[in-house]
Amino acid sequence: MKQGPIALTLGDPAGIGPEIIVKAWNELRHDGPAFVVVGDYQSLASASAAGASIIRRVTSPAEGARSFATALPVIDIPLRSPVVSGQPSPAAGPAIIRWIETAVGLALSNGVCAVVTAPIAKATLYQAGFRFPGHTEFLGELTAAASYDGARGPVMMLTVQDLRTTLVTVHEPLSRVAGALSVELIVNAGLVTVQALRRDFGIANPRLAVAALNPHAGESGALGREEIDIVSPAVRALVALGVNAVGPWPADSLFPAEMRRRYDAALCLYHDQALIPVKMLDFWGGVNVTLGLPIVRTSPDHGTAFNVAGRGTARPDSLIAAIRLADEIAQRRNA
Repeated sequence: MKQGPIALTLGDPAGIGPEIIVKAWNELRHDGPAFVVVGDYQSLASASAAGASIIRRVTSPAEGARSFATALPVIDIPLRSPVVSGQPSPAAGPAIIRWIETAVGLALSNGVCAVVTAPIAKATLYQAGFRFPGHTEFLGELTAAASYDGARGPVMMLTVQDLRTTLVTVHEPLSRVAGALSVELIVNAGLVTVQALRRDFGIANPRLAVAALNPHAGESGALGREEIDIVSPAVRALVALGVNAVGPWPADSLFPAEMRRRYDAALCLYHDQALIPVKMLDFWGGVNVTLGLPIVRTSPDHGTAFNVAGRGTARPDSLIAAIRLADEIAQRRNA
């Protein structure tokens, strides 16, 4: 793997993606990590207070890296029609998808060291024919997610400060989570998580805490049998495979600072169980990492924020953290 620039996809051009990308470049342009945007030149120029003067079209990641200190480089794949900030349109869908595909292709060919994705609006893409629940699943398809130790990604991780949470189910309606769980699914997510903790985060002997699904971890079956029938057998299977795993732990007591010192990642069973503690701990600084892929991918832990797009008030903290973390992981893999 080359230690080149990062490919940063523009996300939904009607959201805050263009604005926070410009702000991230202003923050990072002197000491990096360097990135090249894959997206629409005009959207970036419109989001910049300085206009087009700081945006530069480039034809390759290497050219983008060379110009990063003086201009925000963009591999220009233009929109077919103008986009208004705060007004998402399915017409932008094909371009958004192509930006992601192009960035992933650059990563697979070692043209870039990592991919960072600005937020997309799933509902808008669905109207344009997008058939994946979200970024994570699409990236798994594009990369034919690699297998590690018999486990297979993609697995979503959220990380902030000293907390890492990974998800067994991702964009699953809450009413379907219990039916979607299985011993095999939990074991796979656990193995992918442990492999990533070793390879991408430099933790030699990872400790994994597995969350319960039901209140009080099911109260010995009185509040649900998923812990007895699915989660506990999965934990035992992980231990038998050599993983330092414990659980199921009641989710309401899993995330205080005292408990966080006992594990390196918490394996959560559904979306909000993993994301709420991350956003409570640091709403602005969380990062989404996709585990179990042959490429490095991170993203900010927030959405498109159409309600504030175009006002100049969006904060780039999470995007900057995602860029920095992508660079750190790429350096570890490169080493």
